[in-house]
Amino acid sequence: MVDVHSPEQRSANMRAIRYKDTSPEIRIRKLLFAKGFRYRLHVKSLPGKPDIVLPKYQVVIFVHGCFWHGHKCPLFVIPATRTEFWMTKIQMNRDRDFRAENELLANGWRVLTIWECALKGKLKRPIEDVISEASQWILAGDQEVPHLSIRHI
Repeated sequence: MVDVHSPEQRSANMRAIRYKDTSPEIRIRKLLFAKGFRYRLHVKSLPGKPDIVLPKYQVVIFVHGCFWHGHKCPLFVIPATRTEFWMTKIQMNRDRDFRAENELLANGWRVLTIWECALKGKLKRPIEDVISEASQWILAGDQEVPHLSIRHI
């Protein structure tokens, strides 16, 4: 299948895709703030530059897009064109996520990943449920479960 855009237009389209301050990320931030959580954003000194950092609780939150991070859900579909390129790109993202998460865990941080499919699509969950589950996990401070991944059920 031939791309309907010129290489220059495709490049411009790809550059316009945000990697931070996405709408799912902003929704999560606003609701966490409303629950009384205070946080820092995109801390460059931490592995993976987490989207949300709650230093008081030693928690980092990643809000991952299902396509860009290769989540095995209905929102993740490999493009029909340049399939090998996309498979390689997405695998590199997943490898980088894995390394960052392991480094954070090794340094005593607890890691929460909220997947896009929990917030949109036909399998989305009520946002109140997502925030409630996240809040309970943050406040529990449970070292037994150092990583929580919120996704569709």
